[in-house]
Amino acid sequence: MVKGNARCIPENPDAILLPYQSAWIKDPSILKLMEKGRQIGLSWATAYAADERTAAAGARHDQWVSSRDEIQSRLFLEDCKLWANIMHKAARDLGEIVLDVDRKISAHVLEFASGKRIYSMSSNPDAQAGKRGGRILDEFALHPDPRKLWAIAYPGITWGGAMEVISTHRGSKNFFNDLIREVREGGNPKNISLHRVTLEDALSQGFLFKLQQMLPADDKRQAMNETEYFDFVRAGCADEESFLQEYMCVPGDDDAAFLEYELISSAEYGQGEDWQTCQNGRLYAGVDIGRKKDLTVLWVVERLGDVLYTRHVETLARMRKSEQEKVLYPWFARCDRVCIDQTGLGIGWTDDAQDKFGSCHVEGVTFTPAVKEALAYPLRSLMEDRRLRIPADKAIRADLRQVTKQTTAAGNIRFTAERTPDGHADRFWALSLALHAASHPTPKTEVISGGAREIISEMRGFL
Repeated sequence: MVKGNARCIPENPDAILLPYQSAWIKDPSILKLMEKGRQIGLSWATAYAADERTAAAGARHDQWVSSRDEIQSRLFLEDCKLWANIMHKAARDLGEIVLDVDRKISAHVLEFASGKRIYSMSSNPDAQAGKRGGRILDEFALHPDPRKLWAIAYPGITWGGAMEVISTHRGSKNFFNDLIREVREGGNPKNISLHRVTLEDALSQGFLFKLQQMLPADDKRQAMNETEYFDFVRAGCADEESFLQEYMCVPGDDDAAFLEYELISSAEYGQGEDWQTCQNGRLYAGVDIGRKKDLTVLWVVERLGDVLYTRHVETLARMRKSEQEKVLYPWFARCDRVCIDQTGLGIGWTDDAQDKFGSCHVEGVTFTPAVKEALAYPLRSLMEDRRLRIPADKAIRADLRQVTKQTTAAGNIRFTAERTPDGHADRFWALSLALHAASHPTPKTEVISGGAREIISEMRGFL
């Protein structure tokens, strides 16, 4: 037995694999696709299958693993090392090996006595080019360009091996969802073997029991049954759309949302990337005001060249105005320009901030349908042009997804968002205001009225 991380694993892997894990790793299909809920042990089980194939006597193929980032690539190889130990397979950790100096491509490598290796890499699709052997594309939908990754990885199995695609959803217009719909609705021309495991499926097959074996004795989940755990996970999600997508294999509707998941993901910082350190560029801030029902959100961006980098996001809830000012005013002083939502509660906020910092430093923007339209489209344009970077945060992602564009019977465009316990798309509007603040280096005092024409004019100066 191997002990570690509060778990005791028997030498026979079949004794600990749940039915959906066994069904996945025993499927011999050349093309396999797993549509799954978050954190139900599929990557871990896949690591076992990769070891078994690579360590077998007479093994003919290496395994090339693509993870969403550097951290995940290391974690996958750690799972491979754990399974090698359990199965008593001789394996040597070769550490990180540089595969292409010019393109800065490297992989974490585990070599078996068979002479074959598992290469675990991050998401760069070019790393797959020219490599022969099996493919494991983990968290496929979260890659910056899933279609390109498939296109480059697929030829690698021409001379043998299989390709396994594993992922949760990331919007209805993601290539991952295109593949699933092709299987279910398009006659399955690629002959993909499709698996689907939701959180509900996993719980019905014993997932909670396995989880409780690994948790500390005092963890409150130890006392939960399957229904209670399901409700616990659901309540902890940013919103219902996030729960359905992350755990129930229901892709978010990109036709309803103003910002598609793929577009949001393309703007996010990578995991572990330092995004809060300023680089001596000019800072701009947007503030959406709330008190009881909604949040007060401060969003700070730094302009470096023609790209705006998020440097700080502050959310304040149920705080007196004077207490909020103690948090926000130091940032106002650091920024070149600040735009505040002066609708409702924001009128007093804008007046006080202008008295302290000056009307050229602080601009108030009154939210009307026309102004919201003028603020929302530049946000989307910057994402499409890869000129905006934002944190990879589930609450931010959910807020950006809440905003929908609707056309009234009169042909007018309205931007709406459902109010949730975590606000009313407050982060979306704070970010939009920060981008407006950055749209012109010297704000004009007449824009304080928040007129849509003035906002569009200034945005053109930056966009």
